[in-house]
Amino acid sequence: MEHWNSTLESGFILMGILNDSGSPKLLCATITVLYMLALTSNILLLLVITMDARLHVPMYLLLGQLSLMDLLFTSVVTPKAIVDFLRCENTISFGGCALQLFLALMLGSAEDLLLAFMAYDRYVAICYPLNYMVLMRPRVCWLMVTTSWILAFLCALGHTMYTMHFPFCKSRKISHLLCEIPPLLKLACADASRYELMVYVTGVTFLLLPLSVIVASYSLILLTVLHIPSNEGWQKALVTCSSHLTVVGMFYGAATFMYVLPSSLHSPKQDNIISVFYTIVTPALNPLIYSLRNKEVMGALIRVLGKYMLLTHS
Repeated sequence: MEHWNSTLESGFILMGILNDSGSPKLLCATITVLYMLALTSNILLLLVITMDARLHVPMYLLLGQLSLMDLLFTSVVTPKAIVDFLRCENTISFGGCALQLFLALMLGSAEDLLLAFMAYDRYVAICYPLNYMVLMRPRVCWLMVTTSWILAFLCALGHTMYTMHFPFCKSRKISHLLCEIPPLLKLACADASRYELMVYVTGVTFLLLPLSVIVASYSLILLTVLHIPSNEGWQKALVTCSSHLTVVGMFYGAATFMYVLPSSLHSPKQDNIISVFYTIVTPALNPLIYSLRNKEVMGALIRVLGKYMLLTHS
C-alpha cells in the first residue's frame, strides 16, 4: 500500500458529523448554540466562584476546575468544526492534529480524574462533616487538582507521541469530528495491534479505577444518607450527589464507549455522535446541572449580578 508523506507539511481531512448529516446547516446551528451556551455558562460559573467569597470552599474549587476543563475541552474541537463547515474546508495539518489529540486527551483525562476527587469530596462532606475542613483543607484540594493535571499531561503526551509516530496510508480522511486515537490508528500502515492493547489498558486504568472510587464513595454516601434523621438534610445531600452522578454518567458513558469497548463494536457514525456528546453537549450541560439545582450557586449568581448592576448604574 502506498504511503503519503506524514510530515509537518502534510495534513488530514476531518470527515466529521457535519459532513455526514442529512441536515448539516441545522446541525451546525445547533452545535453553534450549544458552544455559545457552554462558553457563557462555564465562564459565568467560573466568575461567580471566583468573585463570591461564600463559594471559596473545596467543593466549589473543584467545580471551578471542572468548568475550566469543560471550557477548554469544547474550545479545542468546536470552533474549528464550525469554521471548517462554513469555509467548506475540513483539512487539519499534521502538527495541528497532534496538538488537538494532545489537548483533547489531556483535558478528558484530567476531567476523568477530577470527577473521582469530586466524589471523594462529597463523601467526606456527608460522611465526616465535622472533619470536612480538615480533611479537605486548601492544600489537599490543590494537590488533587495538580495531580489531575500532571497525570493527564503525562498520559496525553505519551499517547500523542506514540500515535503520531506511525506511518499513515494514502487515505488522509479521518472519519471523525476530531483527531483521536481510534480513528487515527485505522489509517496506520504499520501493525498497531499491540498499541491498541496499550490504549485499551490505559483506558481501563484511567476510566474504571476512578469510576470504582466514585461508585465506592456514593455507596458509602447512600448508607450514611439513609441514617440522616432530618428530611432537609438528606434531601440536600441527594440533590448535590444527583447532580454529580448525572455528570459522571454522561462523561464516563461516552468515554467508556470510545476507549474501552472493542474496536469491532465501533462505527464511524456512532463514534461521531459520541464525540459530539462529550466534546460539545456535556460541557454545555455540566454548569447548568450544577447551578440550576444548587441554591448556593444561584444565590451567589444573583449577588454577583446585583453588584454588577449597581456598578453599571452608579
